[in-house]
Amino acid sequence: MRIAKITATAVATATLALGLAACGSSEAPPTSSPAAAGGPKFAGKTLTLWRLGDSNPDAKKYTDELVAEFQKQTGATVKVEWIPWPQVNDKFTAAAAGGAGPDVTEIGNDQVPLWQSQEALEPVTDIVSSGDQAQIPKNLMGLETIDGETYAIPWGGGSRAVLYRADWFKELGIEVPKTWDELVAAAKKIQEEKGSDVDGFAFNGGSDANHLLGALAWTAGGEYAVKEGDRWVGKLTEPGFKEGFAQYTSLVTDGLSSKSRLSQNTTEIRTRFSNGKVGMYLTAAWDLASIEEESNGELKGDKLAFFPLPAKGGGEAQSFLGGNDIAVWALAKEMDAAKEFVKLATNKEWGVRYATEGGLLPVYSDALSALASDPVQAPFAAAFAKAKAFPADPQWTEANETKAVLQNAARQVIEGDATADEALAAANKELEDILNAS
Repeated sequence: MRIAKITATAVATATLALGLAACGSSEAPPTSSPAAAGGPKFAGKTLTLWRLGDSNPDAKKYTDELVAEFQKQTGATVKVEWIPWPQVNDKFTAAAAGGAGPDVTEIGNDQVPLWQSQEALEPVTDIVSSGDQAQIPKNLMGLETIDGETYAIPWGGGSRAVLYRADWFKELGIEVPKTWDELVAAAKKIQEEKGSDVDGFAFNGGSDANHLLGALAWTAGGEYAVKEGDRWVGKLTEPGFKEGFAQYTSLVTDGLSSKSRLSQNTTEIRTRFSNGKVGMYLTAAWDLASIEEESNGELKGDKLAFFPLPAKGGGEAQSFLGGNDIAVWALAKEMDAAKEFVKLATNKEWGVRYATEGGLLPVYSDALSALASDPVQAPFAAAFAKAKAFPADPQWTEANETKAVLQNAARQVIEGDATADEALAAANKELEDILNAS
């Protein structure tokens, strides 16, 4: 396995994180002892599956049923480990460096280029070339297909919209915002009525901050970087990106979100939302199950709703083309069984169930079209067609998460340590250096 781009410091950090990670695990009980000749193909085998994020009731139910079906068909046992999203990069880094990885893993679509470059993912081109998987649109595999080989299979798509307290909007007489100015006005009214400790619209400055910043910058005509020949050229200092960046930082400088929470990520924002401390934030329907659980059943149903993030002058902002994939780890101990598991998990039945039961968008076209009449998912399904992805480079994860290039630039501006022009000029150089590293 190639790990040259993984530094010794990163490995040490990831190893420490492994010791601290609060990852639950569950294992389906074997239905029988290993079968004799002629029995299930993988009887007696045990796979390790990494699921990413929170083990909320819907996600756990789906996973338990998928594991049970796989065991029924193959005789293999599946050990499931849940990895919180903020710990994923450290967990993958330690696994790539030390060889102690899973057999199968869920993986963010924008993480695929990085881990493929580290030879941590096994090609699954044969799976997407036949059966149900051949029906998945090829344009959804832009991050997964590298040099003619496919290294992960789209499991569920993700675009984002604004989740808001519909009960508060009704109580305070707030109309659903159609423009950025209307969103700002709604956020301020929420704060006036619900208290200064409430974020009217929560600023995301954590590991997934660029989902919000990217939406604002792309809508204003900006880009992070573009490939010119063999080199990435940063575009952070151009007018479009600067406009979106100004909107992003204004959430704090205009007082819609507290300056004391500059590093909060979506998970932390969601928890505050569940406790009545946030009026609006950018996320997707997968948060609904956790919010209901964290609020002890208080926040559900018609108390919550979504609307598209509005562009500055009206209309919908451009969404991030997100998605969760599933992949076979290159050092899988049970390679054949791992591929069989991925084949089952991504067929039309289980693939559509993964998406719809987990608050994601199905990657099968007919199932996606059916969401047009769904009051929760319709805004996301509509946005999915014009969504954009981050730069498809193996080093994007380092820029986005490890080095937090844009998050740091935003904090410098908000805290008054640099002007926007100064912060973005420095960030542009750092981004180019990272993306063009050999």
